[in-house]
Amino acid sequence: MLSVTNLSQGYGSQSVIDGITLKMEHGLHALLGPNGAGKTTLLRTLATVVPPRRGTISLDGVDLTFETLNDIRRGIGYLPQRFGFDPGMTVSEFIYYAAWARGLPRNERAAAVDEAIEKTGLVDKKNVKMRKLSGGMIQRVGIAWAIVGNPSLVILDEPTVGLDPLQRIHFRSVIAQQDNAVILLSTHLIDDVDAIADHIIVLDGGAIRFQGTKDELSREGDPSSPGNTPLERAYTTLLADHRER
Repeated sequence: MLSVTNLSQGYGSQSVIDGITLKMEHGLHALLGPNGAGKTTLLRTLATVVPPRRGTISLDGVDLTFETLNDIRRGIGYLPQRFGFDPGMTVSEFIYYAAWARGLPRNERAAAVDEAIEKTGLVDKKNVKMRKLSGGMIQRVGIAWAIVGNPSLVILDEPTVGLDPLQRIHFRSVIAQQDNAVILLSTHLIDDVDAIADHIIVLDGGAIRFQGTKDELSREGDPSSPGNTPLERAYTTLLADHRER
């Protein structure tokens, strides 16, 4: 379980998120919000890339502190929107590096890499250099990076960018296999959310505007709001209501 209490973050004198409190059990939690809402800042903070300004983060009952930082990081798989890689590495080498960086024991790394490669449909690409991959294939390797070793928290920032419709369907099946993990997925694609999310979080203006199930959010929609589905109309209704206050 991931627990966040009174979390605040910012840069310089600018506050980006303020006083966020969340609890997330195992399952897929979709993070929605307009550009500038603070989604990436929240994800980077939860991934321990930057320390919080204020508040507490707890993963599986262990509070994030300087002393527990390395242990907690071993349980986190994080795929940012843009990730770097050595173009001369093969797919297997790149994912093995992720397993090493996460602190998987040496005798478990090879099997963990093979499992991640199989889950993401990269078996025929495992010995291919990263520089020879298409953009969509690189994104698929990034997903393998995030899930190798079956971390208890998987954080994905716009993971389906660059994927074609068939690849997005495959991504959904990969994520559905991540049992016993908290998966936090930031996306602008409501159909991805509708297809696989267990719970939805809406962030706007650095604060949580909604947290609940798809059905609960769908009931918030105004039929006259923009959108092609009940979930899209509920999302646009929620944002409009917040901005009118």
